[in-house]
Amino acid sequence: MVVGGGHAGVEAALSAARIGARAALVTFDREKLGEMSCNPAIGGLGKGQLVREVDALGGLMGWAADATGIQFRTLNTGKGAAVRAPRCQSDRHLYRRTVSEHLARASGVELVEGEVAALLLREGEGSVPWVRGVRLADGRELSAAAVVLATGTFLGAVLHTGETSQPGGRAGEPSAQGLAADLARLGLAMGRLKTGTPPRVYADSIDFECLDELVGDPSPRPFSHATDRETFPSLPQIACHVTWTHPRTHALVAESLHRSPMYAGRIRGTGPRYCPSLEDKVTRFPDRDRHQVILEPEGLESDVVYLNGISSSLPGEVQEAFVRTLPGLARARFARHGYAVEYDFVQPSQLADTLALRGVGGLFLAGQINGTSGYEEAAGQGLLAGANAALWVQGRAPFVLGRHEAYLGVMVDDLIVTNPSEPYRMFTSRAEYRLLLRSDNADRRLTARGAEIGLVPPWAVERLERKLEAIGAARELLEESYAEPGRTLAQVLRRPETSLGELEERFPALAALALDEEVREAVEIDVKYAGYIARQEETVARMARLEATEIPPDFEYAGLAGLAEEAREALVTLRPRTLGAAGRIAGVRPPDVALLAVHVERWRRGGG
Repeated sequence: MVVGGGHAGVEAALSAARIGARAALVTFDREKLGEMSCNPAIGGLGKGQLVREVDALGGLMGWAADATGIQFRTLNTGKGAAVRAPRCQSDRHLYRRTVSEHLARASGVELVEGEVAALLLREGEGSVPWVRGVRLADGRELSAAAVVLATGTFLGAVLHTGETSQPGGRAGEPSAQGLAADLARLGLAMGRLKTGTPPRVYADSIDFECLDELVGDPSPRPFSHATDRETFPSLPQIACHVTWTHPRTHALVAESLHRSPMYAGRIRGTGPRYCPSLEDKVTRFPDRDRHQVILEPEGLESDVVYLNGISSSLPGEVQEAFVRTLPGLARARFARHGYAVEYDFVQPSQLADTLALRGVGGLFLAGQINGTSGYEEAAGQGLLAGANAALWVQGRAPFVLGRHEAYLGVMVDDLIVTNPSEPYRMFTSRAEYRLLLRSDNADRRLTARGAEIGLVPPWAVERLERKLEAIGAARELLEESYAEPGRTLAQVLRRPETSLGELEERFPALAALALDEEVREAVEIDVKYAGYIARQEETVARMARLEATEIPPDFEYAGLAGLAEEAREALVTLRPRTLGAAGRIAGVRPPDVALLAVHVERWRRGGG
């Protein structure tokens, strides 16, 4: 059973079905599965890596993005391979339709329209209740051995624009009030967060001639290995445009702050610090005289343009006034005003590393309900939660990824050792082993792992094997062939100024391998970064002992002499599963971990 039709719910239902479970996906509106509630884009820094990982594990998001993308770019091409990331602008209407049609055809997935009002529980092991299904608002009861809650921004949600507030998780859609109350009755530690969206304007009211173009890559690369390279991209490619706010814009916002629901105190939830509203930008950065605004078309057949960079919940008339101060937008006609949405979430420190809620058997959480933001973070959690729910029902071992294996592992580990004070977003800087977790090698890291539990089809494994063979043949030739006396081709390729393409032009045997673009990129990165990769792998090996040392669930922290009080409080609240996880908790220092390791060993030996 999956509750919620957003990106988390879609991936959860599909991953559970691929493993062999029957999944019912309950959603308000089956025509809005995979809706792009905010910006019409997939990927970006840190996020693009997540999409590639979801694809490597058999997920839908990367393929759907490729099928509906109208502009593709690789970000950070001028920087190292560890931080390069794919991003695409999608046709949001076609994306939603593509996802909905895929779900309607998916084997093992049944779509149910309705609002989940309550969980149905039964007596489980010990004092922990287990789920047995859900009750809908119309009184229907659906039975299930496991439930994945992927509620997005709908849980107890309220929409705010200026002085107006009303229940709702998205413009024109309801709020999940009954389920929010039901979760509160379970005694869960919960919080309140906020996100926002900018105004949309009609394209024919924009003066594009005075704006700079932002174009895509001339030779774009797809997200998904399931995408046909011969026909990609399948849609016409478009340009976005760039404009800027200026002092008059900021003055209008500053004059109206008292009408903002956030600054007037009507919103309790915390918004994303890394993606602030225009009100926050004006307040927090008074020395800045302009902020960038990217005009993103919502689709090939849509006349609506998304104004990325000026999220706002000020009254509609104020939004219209400040938008018309932007170059190119003096005559802007509005399709929709921006708004803020405030919603409940469950503190993720109550989750296991499977995304199962520790206090209720068979209940898994994914997406914004765990305090995260973004389509990509939600999709990744949905895939993992759906897979683990199916494995739990089947009595099989869980599927857990380490921080050294995937950004998905980094994200889950970050969540379960903290209580977010703002919506969590993935960045490359969150991954200490990001050179190992590149967007280009997601399939090499994860496809075989996914195949072991049934997430990945045989054709994907066969494709990976062919790729690995091609990489191995190229690496062998580079290591064994000499470009000059005493220097192999691999040694020459390690020079910053030398590319694999240049060597192919000089050495016919290398050119004869006829490497495709994907394999060529993998070989060049492997060779050029070999030393750095080896050192990072050594670090992973050193940390493995801490990561493998589990802390007993009933371990007592209260009586540990020498443990800093801040560390003790954090450990009691978050109860990390391993010593490695303990070391990543804010306030827990290396000496605290060393002391904890000694006492954990004594505890295991029965010394207490």
